[in-house]
Amino acid sequence: MHFWTSNHRRFNKPNLVMIHGYGGDARWQFFYQVGSLSRNFNLYVPDLLFFGQSSSKRSGRTDAFQARCLAECLKRFGVDKFSVYSISYGGFVAYRMAEICPEEVEKVVIVSSGEFINVMVNHQRKEKLELLEHLLAKKALISLPILTQETLLVWGDQDNVFPVNLAYQLQRHLGPRSRVKIIKEMGHAANLESPDAVNELIKSFVLGRSKWDIPSDSEKIQFQPSVLGIISSQVSLPHI
Repeated sequence: MHFWTSNHRRFNKPNLVMIHGYGGDARWQFFYQVGSLSRNFNLYVPDLLFFGQSSSKRSGRTDAFQARCLAECLKRFGVDKFSVYSISYGGFVAYRMAEICPEEVEKVVIVSSGEFINVMVNHQRKEKLELLEHLLAKKALISLPILTQETLLVWGDQDNVFPVNLAYQLQRHLGPRSRVKIIKEMGHAANLESPDAVNELIKSFVLGRSKWDIPSDSEKIQFQPSVLGIISSQVSLPHI
């Protein structure tokens, strides 16, 4: 499993795992977010299995399998506490991580970007179809657990793929430890359309800041590993 990680991890910074969606690899989907977030967090940005530089010959295709592999790889980095920020398909993986790692996962941020079937790249296309088929096949059977972690749900008010009412349905399911933040005039790809707003919400929520203002505009810092002190790492999958 391939990761982008902060080169110099500091003990006084919290750990943040960024889980991408279905429409591409981690570097592409978090292109304008890593620079800003790296100032406040030790970052762990994986390519999920069958995306980017991550692959596996194993038969596992479930979101739970992705979550277990990711959790075990984080242990190899020595990460025992972390928050999770996820978009689209990554939200399923983050939810499962929070379920199976209740002691390790501190806070959860889920952004609906609706990218399940928007982009179907040819690389490992068969495996990606199997991931999607698994989610669709078990959709009616899923009984979502109520997470113990504080959870932030970020939605665009013009999301035509996952309408805003879905955010409030999930909030009602999760209960008082969850909250919803709506970004106005935003569609279903907030991480790409308004990364500055999403970054500010993540910082406010995970770091416990009282300020929840959404900036109207700010400089977009691109994902340039050599400039940002981000390094590429390949982790062998554990036998699970």
